[in-house]
Order: sequence, then structure tokens, then C-alpha cells
Amino acid sequence: MLRLSAALPRLARGLMPGPKRPRPARIGTHGGTFHCDEALACFLLRLLPSYQDAEIVRTRDPQLLSECDVVVDVGGEYDPQKHRYDHHQRSFGESMHSLNADKPWQTKLSSAGLVYFHFGSQILAGQLGLTAEDPVVRVLYDKLYENFVEEIDAIDNGISQWEGEPRYAMTTNVSSRVSYLNPRWNDKDQDTEAGFQKAMELVGSEFLDRLDYYHRGWLPARALVEKAIQQRFEVDPSGEILLLDQGGCPWKEHLFNLEEDLGVKKPLKFVLYTDLSGKWRVQCVPVGLHTFQNRLSLLEDWRGLRDEELSRVSGIPDCIFVHSSGFIGGNHTKEGVLEMARKTLAQQVETNTGSS
Repeated sequence: MLRLSAALPRLARGLMPGPKRPRPARIGTHGGTFHCDEALACFLLRLLPSYQDAEIVRTRDPQLLSECDVVVDVGGEYDPQKHRYDHHQRSFGESMHSLNADKPWQTKLSSAGLVYFHFGSQILAGQLGLTAEDPVVRVLYDKLYENFVEEIDAIDNGISQWEGEPRYAMTTNVSSRVSYLNPRWNDKDQDTEAGFQKAMELVGSEFLDRLDYYHRGWLPARALVEKAIQQRFEVDPSGEILLLDQGGCPWKEHLFNLEEDLGVKKPLKFVLYTDLSGKWRVQCVPVGLHTFQNRLSLLEDWRGLRDEELSRVSGIPDCIFVHSSGFIGGNHTKEGVLEMARKTLAQQVETNTGSS
């Protein structure tokens, strides 16, 4: 009896409920048809330690939304102190530039842009194992906004890239692909929960893939292009021909930025590099990052020609091709592509001299 009674308090203690666990955080967004911006906003929030196990509540019920720790794309309120990030209210007109004058982008923000503005640096730092103040994080924060998030902001807010009617339809961007995950209008089952989960996975995986590429591919290319610009006069006295040590390097954006940063007075015209097979390419530098117009195209007489015929017409051995638009050409040797660039530059000088 003594032993049984002595054990009773321990049994009783074992049956007593433990301390109540705090409920998981809740991220609120609207139900029904979903869009890319709130799918990305929810995905990004879940990359933060405080929301990594968060429940996503999809509703328009004000009472349920009021119980959420953070609300995106619904509620008619933008108040970062209360973690409310909607952009649909008439009073809202914020952009990256309006919230931070150091940022140039003036596209109206969606819920994705709002979450990215407030938490993007913290998210990138966590993914890369760096501090939010690290220069790498600052560069990638801007790059990912300009080349990923801004597009989603603009599409969700109905902002076109161009004036008037587009020349062709673009229906394969990530916002379009997210929209196709909604139930078809004539499906018997109109439940959107499974589709929304797929939408978060789709846009989230693309965001992380883009971050990985910019971090491990795009950013290291800057050093390669900078070295080539500094050595350009060793390639040709004109200083207008760039030789890259490694093919496949994403050079265009870095070239434009570095020309400005390094004070390059005479704009570069040609970039030389090897392709995957070890053959050489000469590519014209475009006028701008998003245009097909070149600062100087390869000679018109060469365009569309290949192999022996191109070598005969150009007077340069080992030619492979020149594209019909004149933006790129190939040769079996480095000396060959260098001569293709030099002859084009020489004819430009002759043309300018003759017209003056």
C-alpha cells in the first residue's frame, strides 16, 4: 500500500497536461482565384524563421484575417507595423522608389513587391548564409527585384511594357503559368487550395533557382568582364574589342555597367569568346540591354555566308559563318574572329572619313 500510494503522485503528475504550445503563425491571403503575386509573397514569408511553419489561411472573412499574424494581398490595408500588405486600396501607390529613394524602380508594388521590399534582404541573407548588410546581398537584392519580382508587380497591377498593341503575345511568363493552375471555368471541382500550393512551389522554385544563378553564375562574371575591359588595349589598339577568357559568360549587363563605372570613353563594339566546341565567336555589342540593334554590325557583304564562301569574300581564313542579321560570326581561330572585328572597324573608319 505504501508503495502504491507513493506512486500515485507521480502517476497524477504524468497525467497532468503540459504547458500549452503556442499555435503556428498564420499567413492570411484571399481565397478563390489566385495570382502569382500572393503565391510568391506567401512563399517568401515562409523562408523567414518566424513563418517557416506558418499556416496559410485563404479567406476574405475579416474576422479570420484579423487573427492572422501577417496578411498579404487582401484586407485593403498597407501597414508594415501591423504586417498588413495589401495593394488594392485606392490610396495605395507605393513603388520601390517611393519607399526608398535610392531605388530607381517606379513600378507600383503588388503584395509580392511589398513583402520583398520589407523582407527581401533578410530572406536572401538567410538563403546565402550572409548578413543582410553584405555587399553581395545588396547587389542580388536589386538584381532579383529588377529581373524577377518587378515583372510580377507590373503584371498584377496591369502595367504594360509597351505603348499600344503588342506585336506578339507573351503567355509563358511565370504569372501566366501560375494563372493556368486555377481550375478551368467549367470544371466541376472549383477548389483552389491544391492549385495554390502548386503555385507557391512553382514561383518559389523559380525564385530560388534565379537567386542561385545570379549568385553563382551572374555575379562571378562581373570580375571576368572587368578584367577583360582593363586589358582591352592589349587585344587591339582601338580599345573597342573585348576578349573573354571563358565562353558562356553573361557579359552584356556587366559590360554596360562597367563602361560607366570605369569611365570607358570609346564604347566597346565586339566581344570575342569560345563556344562549347572550342570554336571562336565574335559578337556585336548591342545598343542597349533589351534591344537587337548593334553599336556596329559585322559587314553586310558577309551576312548569311558560311565556310569557304565567307572566307573567300572576307579574305579571312577558317571562317565558319556570319548571321544574316550581322550580330554574330564564327571562326575556327581566335586570330580569325579578331580579324573579322578589325576589318569591320576599319570599314567604319573609312565610311566616317569618306562622309566627313
